[in-house]
Amino acid sequence: MSCYEIEALRLGLMNVLGVGDDSARDHAEKELEGHLEGPIQGLAEANSLAEVERHLDAALVDLEEEVASMDSDDPEYDYTRGRLLAVRDAERAVQRLSAQGEHIVGGLGDAHDTLHETFPVEE
Repeated sequence: MSCYEIEALRLGLMNVLGVGDDSARDHAEKELEGHLEGPIQGLAEANSLAEVERHLDAALVDLEEEVASMDSDDPEYDYTRGRLLAVRDAERAVQRLSAQGEHIVGGLGDAHDTLHETFPVEE
């Protein structure tokens, strides 16, 4: 059993955040061998939070469809539902990260404006 969405998300966030943990990257890449296609590939190769969010949303749609098509007595059913919950939780974490980043950028703009108001530049 593997959590392709979670491993691909780890890789994408490592790209976006510049995390250089080679052992974590190697582990995730091994988990994803043979499964790098569609949203999973896009997620693993994402270079921005917007790309991460877009591919994660697509991966969630695929996973929701997978769960919906399974019989509840399938031995993989509970695990797949658990995967879905974990990926939905990860989606909320990425949304918070994106919102916090936007808040930081806005705060820096405010700080810049305050500096110019306090110390006007004469040209």
